[in-house]
Parts: sequence; structure tokens; C-alpha cells
Amino acid sequence: MKTKIFLASATIATLCLALVAGLMRVHAQSPQVQPTGGTGQPIVTQAIQHDISQPLRSIAPLRANSGSKHVHPQRPLPTTSGGADGALQTSAGKKVNTSAGLKFAGIGAGDYGFTPDAAPPDTNGAVGATQYVQWVNESFGVFNKSTGALVYGPAAGNTLWSGFGGGCQTNNDGDPIAQYDKAAQRWVMTQFSVSTTPYTQCVAVSATSDATGSYYRYAFTEPNFNDYPKLGVWSDGYYMSFNMFNGNSFVGARACALDRSAMLVGAAATQICFQLSNSYGGLLPSDVDGTIAPSAGEPDFYLNFGTNSLNLWKFHSDFTTPANSTFTGPTTIPVASFSAACRGGGACIPQTGTRQLLDSLADRLMYRLAYRHFADGHESLVVNHSVTVGSKGVGVRWYELRNPNGTPTVYQQGTYAPDSTDRWMGSIAMDKVGDIALGYSVSSASIHPGIRYTGRVPTDTLGTMEAETTVISGGGSQLKSLNRWGDYSAMSVDPADDCTFWYTNEYLKSSGTFNWSTEIVSFKFPGC
Repeated sequence: MKTKIFLASATIATLCLALVAGLMRVHAQSPQVQPTGGTGQPIVTQAIQHDISQPLRSIAPLRANSGSKHVHPQRPLPTTSGGADGALQTSAGKKVNTSAGLKFAGIGAGDYGFTPDAAPPDTNGAVGATQYVQWVNESFGVFNKSTGALVYGPAAGNTLWSGFGGGCQTNNDGDPIAQYDKAAQRWVMTQFSVSTTPYTQCVAVSATSDATGSYYRYAFTEPNFNDYPKLGVWSDGYYMSFNMFNGNSFVGARACALDRSAMLVGAAATQICFQLSNSYGGLLPSDVDGTIAPSAGEPDFYLNFGTNSLNLWKFHSDFTTPANSTFTGPTTIPVASFSAACRGGGACIPQTGTRQLLDSLADRLMYRLAYRHFADGHESLVVNHSVTVGSKGVGVRWYELRNPNGTPTVYQQGTYAPDSTDRWMGSIAMDKVGDIALGYSVSSASIHPGIRYTGRVPTDTLGTMEAETTVISGGGSQLKSLNRWGDYSAMSVDPADDCTFWYTNEYLKSSGTFNWSTEIVSFKFPGC
């Protein structure tokens, strides 16, 4: 199959013109297309506001600490039980053979002058051309990826929207995602604004590959509480998923495509959305790794899990004629039997030294749904979630799907639970030669929560991972009345070599509450 290489979408001339134009804030006058319906019909709205910021490096970081400790509540999703695990890996072989890169503290208690005031941290980050950006509840930092040195921050998330106005500037509500658009060499940063209405998704796209430069900033409104937003970069759009709530009532998953081409030059941008029924939640959009683009016109893929199955949708967006956009599916893909951890989610993860159990967030797939198009023409998706493994507690179920745009098949799957330690809150990715890395949290009644990763190479037996590597052992446990953990971690692949994995997750240096720390680590496999 003939391959296609991603190209940046903006010329230097266009970029300069956009930057000049951005000296004045631009407000959308009215939606280009009014909302037209519910499930099955595209709902198209324009960003209610957009502008171009001053360089981030010239904006003084805001402090996130409000002085009051607060918990981001879990909003559970419907799940079903599928029975005993049918893909359990009960032992691991050789030690995962990776070469270590950098290892340094991320934003957390006692590091860089930061004091957490929210839980869970929603630890995530991404690697770019020269920097690593990490974002936690409720601050972000920019690090030099060669040295690990902090070059900006910690800064409250709404620092990105200083001078923008509205809820994006006023509120610092979290649920953040830091992404890197590898094709365009831009940062894509997003968090929601939900403590005031209208419910809003705030999105900022960097004007260059420098995360401390200027950003094109946008505010998109959503009709209900847009919980747990997740972002996938695709060649024709930025694709997002939400779990929509009306009060405490789950409305259903919402899938939205944002006009990437417009946002890369700071122009007015629309979002095209589809609302699903409350039978479906926890969808993830596919997110491109590597230099080979999806085929021309190929839809973005969305995935969630059902009873012993994965459900796949295809999102085709048309920003020229939005009414032609489609969201089709689900295609049900049978997988080995499993039951979501902790009886469908909730807290059941033990820690040493306390009776306090930790939240599994096992009612949904874990970010990211990583897509890769290989030079031989095949396409793969990898993803994971947390499952029950009988007497062994909790393990990580992972999948590699192939041919998602044809007849999707499970190429391999496995549940990693080589001993009685609980493993959960995973994130997974593939490098350019097909090596897979899977990072996660670990805990048990005899150890404090810590961070580890495992992996595999293409010659390993299908459905198996190698013996794990410890990133950092926890120095304490989370104490009484605080069970929230996660809600996600992040495995990304370095665009410079398409081989080096970067992983970040949370742990505790000492026992307590609201005293989480994070770690950032890089590594690669020898065959890449």
C-alpha cells in the first residue's frame, strides 16, 4: 500500500498573518449551523470565542492552589459482567529489555514549589520536538526533554487562557489533556470549564512547536456536563469524547470533531458532534502515532467495551458540508471473557498500612486509544482497561486490533497479572517497529502504590508481556476518606525517533491525603 506522510497545515506566511490578526480577540457572532438533532444526526456549532494569546513565556504562571482541598467526584458509567478472565497471563518471562532514558519528578507534592489541592491528579503528558509537557489537576509544566529541567510552571491550567475572558479564563476545573500533534508539530491543550455555565471545553493549539510560545485559543460549549473529555489527533480533525451528565444522570457518550485545519492557523472553527444514548459511555477517540498518516478520507475510530466485547464506531467529519458527517457503528468485536475490576468500577485496590481502598476506574477504557499505520500497510489500535483476575485481584487487559477500517480483528490480547500485586490505571502505545509498552499503577496489602511498566517485542508469543520494570516504589499510602486515584496516566512516543516511550503516573512519597507526587520516565527497546 502506498504510504502518505503527514505535512504541517500552515505555511509560515499564513502563520505570520494569523499572529498579526490575533492581536485582537475574535468573538464568533453566531453558529454557522444550528444544532439539528440527537443521536444519528450531526450537531454543528461554532466556537463561541477564539483569539491568539501572547507568548506563554511572557505570562506569569497563575497559582492553582485555592487553599481548600477538593475531590473531583467519580461519575460512574454503566457496566456489565462477563465472567472469569479468558486471557490471563499468570507468569512473566524475561525481564523487559529496555534502555533507560531520563527519569525525573513531575509536578507533585514538594516538587517545584507545588502543593496539590485536588484529587485525583489526572496525570498525563506528551513529548514533542524538544519539550515534554505534563498536566495534572490543576497545573501544568513544560520540561526540557533533553535534561528534564522545568522551563515553565507549575502554572494553573487557566494560565493558558489569561486575558481570554469567560469560564476558560475564570475557572480552573481540570480534567486536562496535554497532546502533541506530531504531523503539524503543535501542542494541543484542553480542559473543561464546568463550575459555571455554559459548560465549555477550552482548547488551545500552539502556534509553533514551542510550548512556551503563543496559542490559538478556543471555547466550545456543550449542552450538558461534559465529563472526562479525551482528545485524539487525526489528520482531518481533533476528535474528542465526553461522558455527558444532566446532574447525576448519565445522558450518554458524546463524540465531537474539531476543525483542525482552521485551528492550526487561528481561524474561526466549528465542532461537529454526535450524541449517543445512555447505553454507551467511556468512548475513546483514536490518536495517531508515527509518521504515516491514515489513508485519505479514513474516519477516526472510537472504541468502548461491552460484555466480553469491544465496540467500534467510525467518525467521518466534513467541515465543508457538515451535514455529510457520519458517526457509524457500533461494530461489536468479540474478545476473551472478562469482568471489570472492583465489580464494575469503584474502590477495591488495597494498600499497605491502611484499610483505605483505591479507585479502579474500571468502568471504562484507559487513555489512549493509540493508532499506528505501518510501512507494510497494516493498521493497529492498542488500548487497555482494568479487570478482575480472581484471587489475584486486579490486572490490566490489553488489546491490539488490526484492520479497523475494514473487518476489525483482535490480533492479540492478554491480561497482565503475573502475581498477586494489583495493576491498574494503565496506558499503552506502540513504536515504529511494533514494540509495545504498557505502564500502570501497582499496589497491594504489602506495598505502597507505585509505578511500573512492562512491554513486548514482535517476536514474543502473542498475548504476552515480559517481566516488568519498576519506575518508582511508593513511599506511602493514601489515607482515610480519599479513594480517588488516577483518573488516567499517559504513555506517549517521541516524534524525534518514533522509538522512545515517555510515561507519567502518580505515587506517594509518604502516607497522607492530597500529597500525591508524579514521575516522568523515558525508555526504548533495543530493536527500534
